[in-house]
Amino acid sequence: MSFKDLQLNKPLLRAIAEAGYDNPTLVQERTIPFVLNKKDVIVSAQTGTGKTAAFALPILQSLFDYQDAPKKGKKIKALIVSPSRELAVQILDNFKTYGIYTNLRTAVVFGGTSIEPQKDILNKGIDILIATPGRLLDLHKQDLVNLDHVETLVLDEADLMLDMGFIDDVKKIERLCTKEKQILLFSATIPYKVEQLANTILKNPERIEVAPNASTSGNINQVLYYVPKRNKIELCLHLLRNTIKGTIIIFRRTKFGVDKLEKTLIKNGYKVDSIHGDKTQHLRQEALNKFKTGYVNILIATDVAARGIDINELDAVINFDLPNVPETYVHRVGRTARAGKSGTAYSLCSADEKTYITKIQQLIQLQLDVVEDHPYPLDPKAKPVVHKSKKQGSKHKKGRKSEASKKKKKRWY
Repeated sequence: MSFKDLQLNKPLLRAIAEAGYDNPTLVQERTIPFVLNKKDVIVSAQTGTGKTAAFALPILQSLFDYQDAPKKGKKIKALIVSPSRELAVQILDNFKTYGIYTNLRTAVVFGGTSIEPQKDILNKGIDILIATPGRLLDLHKQDLVNLDHVETLVLDEADLMLDMGFIDDVKKIERLCTKEKQILLFSATIPYKVEQLANTILKNPERIEVAPNASTSGNINQVLYYVPKRNKIELCLHLLRNTIKGTIIIFRRTKFGVDKLEKTLIKNGYKVDSIHGDKTQHLRQEALNKFKTGYVNILIATDVAARGIDINELDAVINFDLPNVPETYVHRVGRTARAGKSGTAYSLCSADEKTYITKIQQLIQLQLDVVEDHPYPLDPKAKPVVHKSKKQGSKHKKGRKSEASKKKKKRWY
């Protein structure tokens, strides 16, 4: 099937061709016709399957007739709610790419940055708004966003949104839009919470599932290194010197871990930047831009960034710390081997992470290739290190009570 078969108009087809896409992906092929027919949909598909275009293209197509409204007269007709700032910016880029030959105006609003420039953009009038839940509700409270004309509401990465505690915000946003709107719900997985939400707000939705929820792309070469925790940094350096080349994202579980690894790699002469929740939006965006433009070739991130990064030329992902939620592994490694390209995912597993590997392999139904030929092998009998406090009991051998209190003597005070 080609994009022409999906009844898309010429300005969109031209933009798609210039972006280098010939044929729709499976999720686009199945979703776009329903969206154009104004049906509610629930789409379950992994990152990297082309989900954003599956809602961006039909939205641009259906709003095409409104494009010449005077700027001040423009009303928000489509609202896309996204869990993270990075993802929101990524969606904006997609709308700009596909909408280049239309006069439709798209804007993005998110927290962590000054509200003033965002107010100015909204005052000028826009057709499509992309927003994170918190900032959207702030702006609505200040009467700066009017959702009375929203015809299409998109909830992107719904499972992540609910995991981050946005359920009440999402319900509130849904109530602020018109009753007659179309709702498109996209989620990598459909856990019970997402199912419940869908049942309460969607009307007879069409269900589209692309690939099993647990699948990782067949183009990803996934390898596993067993290594003592204390040697992880040395092994990481060894791999960067000898094995892994190109553009690389390294995932760590904590912000502290990200900062520590970043300092070590910089000290060893690597071009590195990082993103995590404690960094300002400006710094996070700057790090992403440096990575995208090739100024740095290694980006270290916590999982908050795992879903918001769309870099087509990513050569490798390193799981420095293994995630305790197996689905997170799928999202992380899904950063590479996108859009038909191939890539490699390297996982470093210490003794206390072996149970995580078991769960990951069960989920993806795949045995990871173990590389044993490296300088820091883990003793197969190694037990997870349990850190015990050195303090043994109270320093007062007979407890803290004085002899006087034990005899229940009455004190004078």
